[in-house]
Formats: sequence, C-alpha cells, structure tokens
Amino acid sequence: MKAEQFFAGAARIDITPPLGTRINGDFITHFAHTIHDRLYAKALALKSGTETIVMVVVDICYMQDDFLRPIRKELAKKTGIPHKNFLFCCTHSHSAGAVTDLLLGAADLPYTRKLPGLIKRSVFAAIEALVPAKIAFGKVEVPEHILCRRYFMKEGYQAHNPVTGNVDQVKTNPFGVEEQILAPVAKMDTELCYLAVKDVDDQWISLLANYSLHYVGDFGSGIISADYFGEFSEQVKNALGAGDEFVGMMSNGTSGEANIWDFLDQNRYPKEDFGKTRLIAKDLANKVAESLGDLKWDRRPMLLTAYAELFLPVNKPSIQELDAAKKILSAYDFENIKVVDPDTMKKIYAREQVLLNDGPDEEILPIQAIRIGEGVIGALAGEFFAETGLWLKENSPVEHYFSIGLANGAVGYVPPAHEIERGGYETWRCRSSKLKKGSEAIVKERLLQLINEVSNQRLNIEK
Repeated sequence: MKAEQFFAGAARIDITPPLGTRINGDFITHFAHTIHDRLYAKALALKSGTETIVMVVVDICYMQDDFLRPIRKELAKKTGIPHKNFLFCCTHSHSAGAVTDLLLGAADLPYTRKLPGLIKRSVFAAIEALVPAKIAFGKVEVPEHILCRRYFMKEGYQAHNPVTGNVDQVKTNPFGVEEQILAPVAKMDTELCYLAVKDVDDQWISLLANYSLHYVGDFGSGIISADYFGEFSEQVKNALGAGDEFVGMMSNGTSGEANIWDFLDQNRYPKEDFGKTRLIAKDLANKVAESLGDLKWDRRPMLLTAYAELFLPVNKPSIQELDAAKKILSAYDFENIKVVDPDTMKKIYAREQVLLNDGPDEEILPIQAIRIGEGVIGALAGEFFAETGLWLKENSPVEHYFSIGLANGAVGYVPPAHEIERGGYETWRCRSSKLKKGSEAIVKERLLQLINEVSNQRLNIEK
C-alpha cells in the first residue's frame, strides 16, 4: 500500500489579553499591569490523503474540557475533520490569561468569551497554509534544567497538610527551609523531544518541541508573558535560521512535580527578571539545532489517531471534613487577604472542600494517541508526574514517543498512588487535585493501549 502525499501548514494567532485581565497560576488572583511579550495560539496541521490532524499549543495556564469541547465540536463541523483528530494543549504559563478558576484565581469572563474564536482562527489559518512537506522526529537529553520540586526533609521537619491537618512525608518547593532538605523524591523526564516540519524545498514550517519543565516564572506577578515556552519559540527560529513564516512551539510534558528552582544551588542561574527564562530557552534551542544531523526525514508519513474518554471518580470530603470546612469559612473574610501564609492556605483549602463537594462525582479525562510516521504523541488531560511519562516512553513500542500534558482538558494533578500517600502540595485535595487514588494507573494503562493501537498498523511507505 502506497502512502499519500503529505502536507503540512502552521500558523499563529495573537491571543494577548488586555491590561487589567485576570492571570491564573497563583493561590490568589493577579491582574495584568504589564505585557512583556505576546501570547499566541499556535496550530500545526498535517494532512495525508483524507486524514488531517491539527495540534494547537496555547499560551495559557489551564483550559478545561468544558471550555475546549465546544471549540472541538465547531471545528469538526466546519472543517470535516473528526473531533478525535484535534489536540489542544496549554503551555501552562503562569503569567497568561485566565479561563479557569484555580484556587482563588478567578477566570476572566471577557477573555473566556474571546479566546475560543482566536483558537479557531489559528486552526483555519494552519489548514489554509498546507503545502507539500516532510517530517522528522528528534530528541536530545537536557537534564540540567529540570529538577524535582518534591523533597524528603530532614528528621524533625514538619510539612503541614492544610487539608488533612496531618504532616506530609514530603515538602513541595521548600522556600526558606532549604537547610532542611534531605533529597529530591523522584527522577525527572529530562528528554527534549521534538517533531520537525519542513516543506519539500527544505524550508522550515514548524517545530513542535516537548520538555517536562513546569514553567520558569522568574519575574513578578501581574506581568503577561509566555514564559520560556514563548522565548524558546523565538530562539529556535534563530537557531534554525528559519524564515518569518516559521512557527516554533513548545509543549509541556509530564512535569507535575518538576520545576527549575534549584533549592540546593541557588546561584547557578541569573537572578534578574527573565534572565533564567532567556538562558534556558536559548540553550534548548541550540541543542535542537545541534541534533539535526541525526534526523531521518519522512515525505510520506502515516497519520493515525486514537481517542478515548475516561470517567474517573472524584475524591470528595467526608461529611465531617465538609462540616469542618464550612465552620472555617463562616469565620473568614477572603476579601481582605494580605498575604498567603499557612493560616490563609488552610482557609483557601477549606473553600476548596466546599466547592469540590458541590461539583460532579466523576471527571472526564480525555486521552489521545497520534501516530505521525514512525513516531507517536500521547495526550494527557492533566498535570501528570514524570514517572507517568517515563513509564509510557519505556513501554511504548516506537522509538520516538512523548507525552503532552494539559492536553484536551485539565483535571488537575494526577499523581501516582504512592505519591498521594506521601502527600505534598500536588496531592492536597482540591478542584485541581481531585481524582481518587489509583486514577493515574488507569489512565496510563489505557493510553498505552491507544499507543499500541496506532503503532501496530504498518504501511509500506515509498520514500
């Protein structure tokens, strides 16, 4: 069977919110007072025969299923592309617009109404830009910029859990108590993976990268920025010598317990605003450029998708826990928060118990596997730990595989069961960490089935 001619197109649409808009990514709401760099919805369309796949990377912290589902439905209707062939993901920048409530960070309603139209425009523009093309998968180890942010602490240190009132076995982001650190909890996924796309005349169209670095955030609140995700996109354009039509894209991997804050060596990065962002982005871009000699270009890649939706139970508070939370809330004034200290955290998470209890008993978690030639991209609708991404890579039947996190939805943190038992910020029960223990195992096993499903179909490709 002969593969069809392959086409690719990419586009980006400016989605920068206005000054004054709400920003996600902290325990409380921040409002934009400065725009440091522009935010984008970036779409990459791939077409072979009757099969078209579109992947969209959006400079935003969170996009939930109920926000994305109408977008997917309308695009499927207008383009004729099956809904399962669209992948939408967040970069997870903590300095972008807000379309989701996160803790006390509220969604910005005007921006929530505006963003869907801009995302759809990026898709239409990418499809319109389709030209004969070729693709290649690449990867390179870059361990120096990813650290586990969950730590075992020295004997005697107490990491308090604001939900249970108990002491956790681990401490996330131990600011101010660095001398109490014993060791990081887990191994991180340190691969920089990418899908390179050129036209048949060898001109760059796009590069979709994937790195499991949560975000950098080396600047103050109230500043709109695409963080290192946006900086990488510009730096890789320069490193590749690409033209103005090139669309660089950085997606977030399985980075639920990762970051770049080095608590054990706090002087190894620049300290000025955006200094760390620029350094890391440039280093990653240069490493991509240096690895291009190993690529194998495919002019007729096979395109396949597999998609499923899992319905997973929500971990809700007990009657006693709910009553205790209501009692806390009845005596607290959220309007006069001055600082987020341990006492305030207890109040914030009491509010989360009430809101979580009032929500649905099940959560939809979409998963997706996209085959592009000899590589596969997996999509996970949440913040998964490195352990999950490494397990999927180790068990995937293809050489080139990577997972995109916060894709097609955002159910919050989905830690492995043993990490939930250890506690730590990522496991504290709330609307952004709400699935019952054991959910991670269900998700990764089902996603591996989809990966195998698209990987096991073979095609005799004429190169």
